[in-house]
Amino acid sequence: MSAEDKAQDDRRARSGQSGAMATAQRIIVRDLIVSSSIGVSTEERARPQRLAINLEVEIEPWIPTSDKIVEVVNYGPLVGRVRALCADSTARLLETLAAEVAKTCFLDDRVRVVKLRIEKLDRYPDVGGVGVEIVYRKGAV
Repeated sequence: MSAEDKAQDDRRARSGQSGAMATAQRIIVRDLIVSSSIGVSTEERARPQRLAINLEVEIEPWIPTSDKIVEVVNYGPLVGRVRALCADSTARLLETLAAEVAKTCFLDDRVRVVKLRIEKLDRYPDVGGVGVEIVYRKGAV
């Protein structure tokens, strides 16, 4: 058996399947609303601002074999870490906060890619939101 065949068999065993296997898997967190004292100007930082965070976290594909939460990347603790990070962050720029959020996601070794969007919801009264969208790959943050 070639090394490539063995690697494919290992992936099938991990996925709990003998035929088809997952090739991509993402955890999605949509419209997480947090408050953060972020901004370049003193006026902006004077009071916490509402931010909307959207995450797509690509992970190593995995199909649980025992239907237990310990077999998967649990989105509950991930959301909790992002909430706490935003509440405590001293970042002035959304780009800096985005990098901090990505690092938090990469604490789980199974995470490969983090795509995130962070928007300030109340910066301008006539705009629904302003922000950034950034994609991070493991090892690039």
